[in-house]
Amino acid sequence: MTDWDGLLKKEEQTVFRLRALFEQYGYRKFKMSKFEEYDFYAENRSFLTTKNIITFQGLQGHLLALKPDVTLSIVKHTKGSYDCPERVYYNENVYRARKDDGEYKEIMQVGLEYIGEVDDYAVSEVILLAKKSLDSISSRSMLNISHMGFVQGLLEETALPPSQQEKILVCIGEKNAHGIGQICQENGVSQELTSRLQTVASLHGSLAEILPNAKALCGNEKAQQAIEELERLYINLKACIYDHGIHLDFSIVNDMDYYNGIIFQGFVDGIPTGVLSGGRYDNLVHKCGKNADALGFAVYMDMLERYGEEEKSYDVDALLLCDENTDTIGKLRAVQMLQSMGLSVAVQKQDDGRLKYKQLCRLSESGVEVIG
Repeated sequence: MTDWDGLLKKEEQTVFRLRALFEQYGYRKFKMSKFEEYDFYAENRSFLTTKNIITFQGLQGHLLALKPDVTLSIVKHTKGSYDCPERVYYNENVYRARKDDGEYKEIMQVGLEYIGEVDDYAVSEVILLAKKSLDSISSRSMLNISHMGFVQGLLEETALPPSQQEKILVCIGEKNAHGIGQICQENGVSQELTSRLQTVASLHGSLAEILPNAKALCGNEKAQQAIEELERLYINLKACIYDHGIHLDFSIVNDMDYYNGIIFQGFVDGIPTGVLSGGRYDNLVHKCGKNADALGFAVYMDMLERYGEEEKSYDVDALLLCDENTDTIGKLRAVQMLQSMGLSVAVQKQDDGRLKYKQLCRLSESGVEVIG
């Protein structure tokens, strides 16, 4: 049997494992063009994580754009509906400006979208796949979940204009309790509601620990329904024995014009920023004229480029010395034997000093012997 993990680069291994995982749950690969008409992205600019889009003039005079996002393209072309859901996954390159220097970069994303009726099963399936995706990258991972319905419910209680609610939302995302208090005081929000909003910004922990605390903060039906959905999700995950490494964190927020339900971010040990993000975005699908809801996530492969890298002090595990009289079959069998032990092998007549190795071996009539 071929040892594919030994042949593929780390990034390719990750993509290979994720694709296999998604296909186990009935997701099919979605292939798309590298570009769309610019107007489509311009109309949905607030959904994008980048405001800089690479554009060019098409042969027929239309302004085209290299795609900065995959989800928008899938929503535009999906045939998923409430009656017949569509499950798709992708590994595609997107084109965005880097945060460090502002220069454009080609970034590979691997992810999936569930488009149709997003019921409790669909939510549980996507959350399970998000956590399993993280686990395929690292045994030490964390998926943090929030719910825009819960946060929106509390914000609606303030009866403030959308612009002021957005300011509070930003403060919740920054865990800025002081900022929340200041905005509420300036706008005459009651101290009791202000205190609840400040508490939301600091809620973080396991589902079992935080759900009762969050439930106590509910003040209207929207917030209550959101907590009930999270409670059902917890029950489903626990039944699958897959509730470990999944936390609630209501400081995870997103644009209220697009996201309306569960949202989440994924982290792995050794990388300071999130490597996975996703959520429910019914509002975007409806805006595009589709008769469906949607939930999905993306894994950012550029964040994994240096994950688990070790600075090797050697080129191969074993340098195998063979004299010119050794037959080819003998060399091939010796190499296969060493490789079966998990070693990388280079064959040479002599150690010329150019290759760095962990073990120096010699092939003789009696077999392979370690000489250094």
